[in-house]
Amino acid sequence: MITLHHLEQSRSLRILWALEELGVDYQIKHYKRLPTMSAPPELKAVHPLGKAPILTDGDLTVAESAVILDYLQHNYDAENKFKPTNAQDLNQYNYWMHYAEGSLMPLLVMTLVLSLVPPKVPFIVRPLANKIVDGVQDGFTKPRLNEHVEFLEQYLKNNDYFAGEFSFADIQMSFPLIAIQERMGKKYPNIEKFVQRITQRPHYVSAKAKSKD
Repeated sequence: MITLHHLEQSRSLRILWALEELGVDYQIKHYKRLPTMSAPPELKAVHPLGKAPILTDGDLTVAESAVILDYLQHNYDAENKFKPTNAQDLNQYNYWMHYAEGSLMPLLVMTLVLSLVPPKVPFIVRPLANKIVDGVQDGFTKPRLNEHVEFLEQYLKNNDYFAGEFSFADIQMSFPLIAIQERMGKKYPNIEKFVQRITQRPHYVSAKAKSKD
C-alpha cells in the first residue's frame, strides 16, 4: 500500500494531487507542524531528514518531490498520461521538473527567510537589520527573482502547460507559482491564468480537501 506522509502547509500537497490524478489506492498519514513551523520528529522515523513529502510503498521509502513524481509516473501511470513521449515536450518536462526546486524555490525561500529576520532581532538594532535585509533583497534576491518571474510569464504566454499537455511537470511547478501569486499579487496575468487552470482541476480540488483532514 502506498502511504503519503503528508505535512501540513508543505510541498507534499503536490504528491497528494498526483495520487488523485493517478486514481491509485493510497493512504495518508498526516503530520502537524511544531509551533516553530518545523516538521515533527516523528517524520525522522520515516526518513532521517524528517522532511516532507515522503512516500512509502511497501518497504521502499522515496523522498524529494521530483523523485516521488518520477517514481509514481514510472510505476503507476500505465497509460503514460502524465509524462510526454515526444522529444521536444520530454525535454521541457525534464527541465521544469528540475527547475522548480533547483532554480526557482531557493530564491523564494531566501526571500521568505530574509523577511523574517528583522522581527527576530532586538528592537534597538532593528533599523540596522532592516537596512541589511533591504540591501540584500534589493541587490540580490529581488532582481534575480524578478528575472525568473518574467521568464515564466513569457513562457506561459505561449503555453497553457509546461510540457505540452498537462503533466507531472505542472504539478511540480504548481507550488512555486502559487507562492508567487500569493506573495507578489496578481501582477502577472499568464501566471495567474495558469494557477487558475490547474487549481480548478477536480483532482487538485479533492487533494486540497484531503490535505486538511
